[in-house]
Amino acid sequence: MLETMPLGRFQYQRLELKRWAPAFLTSHKTLFTVLWIAAFASVFMWQRNVVGGGFAVFWRVPMRPMPKLRPVAFNLTDFGGVGDGVTLNTEAFERAILAISKLGKKGGGQLNVPPGRWLTAPFNLTSHMTLFLAEDAVILGIEDQKYWPLMPPLPSYGYGREHPGPRYGSLIHGQNLKDVVITGHNGTINGQGQTWWKKYKQKLLNHTRGPLVQIMWSSDILITNITLQDSPFWTLHPYDCKNVTIRNLTILAPVHDAPNTDGIDPDSCEDMIIEDCYISVGDDGIAIKSGWDQYGIAYGRPSMNILIRNLAVRSMVSAGVSIGSEMSGGVSNVTVENLLVWSSRRAVRIKTAPGRGGYVRHITYRNLTFDNVRVGIVVKTDYNEHPDEGFDPKAVPRLEDISFIGVHGQGVRVPVRIHGSEEIPVRNVTFRDMSVGLTYKKKHIFQCAFVQGRVIGTIFPAPCENLDRYDEQGQLIKHSPSQNLTDIDYDF
Repeated sequence: MLETMPLGRFQYQRLELKRWAPAFLTSHKTLFTVLWIAAFASVFMWQRNVVGGGFAVFWRVPMRPMPKLRPVAFNLTDFGGVGDGVTLNTEAFERAILAISKLGKKGGGQLNVPPGRWLTAPFNLTSHMTLFLAEDAVILGIEDQKYWPLMPPLPSYGYGREHPGPRYGSLIHGQNLKDVVITGHNGTINGQGQTWWKKYKQKLLNHTRGPLVQIMWSSDILITNITLQDSPFWTLHPYDCKNVTIRNLTILAPVHDAPNTDGIDPDSCEDMIIEDCYISVGDDGIAIKSGWDQYGIAYGRPSMNILIRNLAVRSMVSAGVSIGSEMSGGVSNVTVENLLVWSSRRAVRIKTAPGRGGYVRHITYRNLTFDNVRVGIVVKTDYNEHPDEGFDPKAVPRLEDISFIGVHGQGVRVPVRIHGSEEIPVRNVTFRDMSVGLTYKKKHIFQCAFVQGRVIGTIFPAPCENLDRYDEQGQLIKHSPSQNLTDIDYDF
């Protein structure tokens, strides 16, 4: 079940309606006028719909035509698809995609999914393909796990993320592809993850759960104007991809009891834009990854050149935007800007640990807004979860060149908690233009340990003593007495 919103303007208006409606309806003249208008509108609608096709479409809003974005366009019903929510449509999807796979030299093909509920087992995409979901089209993942194929573990993770050995594939999958578009008039891909979450919590699964959408070793990918809902595991997982654009997505899962339903997890990806999305899920809204401990180090594919902007995110369990904790291939050149995180446990977080290796560097956060967030900015260096005993505890990551510019908000308990360590110090951190309203006016609200960096200008709340102070013109005012000061308090 999706999260419920607190009593707001809409509910207040409903209460007001109950107060004035009886008095309004006691006026016979007014009531007659309302009925006359309703009758006229009904006749008008009836005449319009008779011209358009008779009583069969009475009260039905005309369906938006699906644009033709490829030289050839198919409809799922052309291949036997039935959108009744009961008929299994896997073969229809497979036949349609096979037909499109033969059109690559002619510019590819488009598969239109019309309004309806299209139950299916997992299926694979092909290159030079557009999957278009009409308004009110819902692709439903079948709940029975026997229909979900098993795949080899990801090479940069060593084994399935939750269990040794094979992992379940994704509902919509693609490998070694080029020029793939998933779009529509805000149709929905629904993983029906409730069964998977329940079995996971009851320890009834022998393999790692599969994502909702996973594209691997591919390039030139566009995913836009759709809703992704109730994934069994991570929702959208681009893995070792280049030139990926994700735009105008709504990603939903319950904010509680939907384990590991990350919204978007770029994993060893390069040249990527994520923009104009609304995400409310049961784990990280976005988590940038690049492999896990020794396996990620050996795979050696960083996530780099990633722009994240214009997002509204909610995460009651984890964070709005995270880097890590699986970041062993490295993460660099990331910009996060124009981000709103609301009613969440954490806003932005970098998480790592000894054994990860790799680096997180050249990270810029700009124009962040926190609204009712427990901890705003988090850097955690003891996230000790490992694939097996083969990791090297001496493989420590480097965290450096991280900037926070324009951080504002209200209802924040701890604005900053940067918890470096002697073996993993956090270097060259910059804060500028920060003003965050607090829920607790205690001393330990800007928390630091083993941090080196600077504050430019005046910020609120007052920064920790680990950071050098500069004025707005960049002149040093006060040098930090010690970068190794520890002022971390997890009690609130």
